[in-house]
Amino acid sequence: MGRRRRLLIKGVRPVARVVFDRVTKRFGRLRAIDDLSFTLREGTILGLLGPNGAGKSTLLKLVAGLHRPDGGHITIDGEPPSPKTKAKIAYLPEIDHLYGWMTVRQTLAYVSAFYNDWDHDRSQELVNFMGLDLGARVSRLSKGMRARLKIVLAMSRNAPVVLLDEPLSGIDPTSRSRVLRAIVSEFRGDRQTIVMSTHDVVESEALFDEVLFLKDGRIALAGEAERLREERGKSIQELFQEVFA
Repeated sequence: MGRRRRLLIKGVRPVARVVFDRVTKRFGRLRAIDDLSFTLREGTILGLLGPNGAGKSTLLKLVAGLHRPDGGHITIDGEPPSPKTKAKIAYLPEIDHLYGWMTVRQTLAYVSAFYNDWDHDRSQELVNFMGLDLGARVSRLSKGMRARLKIVLAMSRNAPVVLLDEPLSGIDPTSRSRVLRAIVSEFRGDRQTIVMSTHDVVESEALFDEVLFLKDGRIALAGEAERLREERGKSIQELFQEVFA
């Protein structure tokens, strides 16, 4: 994956998918995002890493247009977040946003109706790969199966930017493996960028082209995953433990 284009931190800004320029987001006295600048190019999988409360979910919501910055600027293909840019973004929140009374089939039909970029063939392939029963009610699915369904909803779109907020949180090892394999198999590196936030690094670090360690809303460490491994002589998991010890 290292052959893909790389993340630039406070450097020269080429044509980019997502740019943060000194962005700050406050909730009362808390600065969830604090003077944050980075540029994310197309064609990479970025691991957004940090413990709970580091600001990861807030960062993703800023990109998705669900929060507005209190300072600085965010652009997506040169434009600030807006209804137009939202159409380019597939966002999977950490919270369970599924309707329990719907079946899997109804959930897919309901969500797909909102997006012109929904790929029905890919959706069916993912349903089969995830082992989901189209007739099953969402309320009767295990947490792992619900997580698989959420990934299907995110990855069935041909969106240029895919935001995955803690997709591995609290699910069984089998479901984690399925989720990670689905992300890898459906990633379109020639026209897509994925940002995946997680504090579970051991299983997911092999996916990442780039990593951004977020601590108290600031960048603690960032760069190409493979280069960091070579320069530091440590795995991404070991660097995570070092940064957040």
